[in-house]
Amino acid sequence: MIKSKEQIIDYFKSGIKQTKDFRIGIEHEKFLFSNIDNKRINYSKIKEMFAALLEFGWNPILEKKNIIGLNKGGKNITLEPGNQIELSGDKLNHIHEACAESQDYLFELRQVTQKLGINIVSAGFDPISKLDEIPNNPKQRYELMTKDMPLGGELSLDMMYRTCGTQLNIDYNSEEDFKKKFKVVNSIVPISIALFANSAIVEKKKSNYLSYRSKVWQSTSRGGLPKLFFEELDFEKYAEFSINFPILFIQHEGSYISGRKYTFKDFMEGKINEIGNRLPTESDLTTHLSTIFTENRLKKYIELRSMDTCGWDCLCSGPAFNVGMLYGNLNEVYELISTWDKDKIINAYLEAPKKGFNTQLMGKDLLYWAGTLLDLSKKGLEDRDILNKHGKNETLFLNHLQKVIDNKTTNADHMISKFSKTEDLSELYDK
Repeated sequence: MIKSKEQIIDYFKSGIKQTKDFRIGIEHEKFLFSNIDNKRINYSKIKEMFAALLEFGWNPILEKKNIIGLNKGGKNITLEPGNQIELSGDKLNHIHEACAESQDYLFELRQVTQKLGINIVSAGFDPISKLDEIPNNPKQRYELMTKDMPLGGELSLDMMYRTCGTQLNIDYNSEEDFKKKFKVVNSIVPISIALFANSAIVEKKKSNYLSYRSKVWQSTSRGGLPKLFFEELDFEKYAEFSINFPILFIQHEGSYISGRKYTFKDFMEGKINEIGNRLPTESDLTTHLSTIFTENRLKKYIELRSMDTCGWDCLCSGPAFNVGMLYGNLNEVYELISTWDKDKIINAYLEAPKKGFNTQLMGKDLLYWAGTLLDLSKKGLEDRDILNKHGKNETLFLNHLQKVIDNKTTNADHMISKFSKTEDLSELYDK
């Protein structure tokens, strides 16, 4: 049972790995549409799709006899609230492996979606549907979240039903290493928003944002970029932050119970009558840490959560960009961002969804900082010098971002240009 802050600190410490054992975990979400009527697919179609994927060696994950996901080895396909699907990848050694995993998944997904008349959209925000047009599914926690989340953030339901992101999970080799990495990943959130912006079209119109997904997450319950995250945040401070953070829900005897009246501290002190005043287990702690929806967060590893989902051509570029900085060149990147003012970072964070590369930070625009960080990342990946079977290192996955910066044109800009010319919905679908 979790009774003390020290146990939570020990939980974070248990994530410490030797540098040689560092791994990379990528998660990415996709929207699925019927090619008959351009509407998001419903749960019965999801069941068909999951059944077809079983032929590729996936195994069903059930909740009260309903299929809510699939797993194969260390990988999972999970079902999001509006029937978006997410691949949670295995813990892999380098970007070559991680990108190969995504390509294998894409091959399987395409075989099935083409057979079932499903189109895939890789964008940070649903470009077509209104909120009330989106079907749900029987995954239990979503019913409770749909009721409770809007109470703390006006766009929370948009987050749940109409966003897709790419997430990267990375390791740390000490508390000091965690502190550096966490400060870096929070400081560069505005640059990540601008560089990976891919959600400009909303309800078939230009939204006047480049990353509407990021705007939505800024107005989501339990989200944001707390000022605390720019301090020298150690395990103890993060433990205090999570202890005093409200609970979203508690799993108890096969049901989900709203936690909105309680913090995790209340749980640790046995103050929750609805569950017989029981104390939290490590599983309860893991659930709680997973429902803190900040731009980055800590579990037994660090989760980076500021990138819009993008198409298969750029999917590996975000992880490569961050791995080059965080695993390959941390000290140089840390030295750069350590002079930045946290209020200016937060101001840039709030402006970046709309202004993109034109957002100002410390007297320069985000295009300048994106180029600077890309160079530092490239140097880090060159130092790692991990080669594929053709003798190429991981820098090859940065080519997409180099084009974005050279042309000053993001995925969002491309989509605005292509879609605005014809307003043809097929332009929004993955080719």
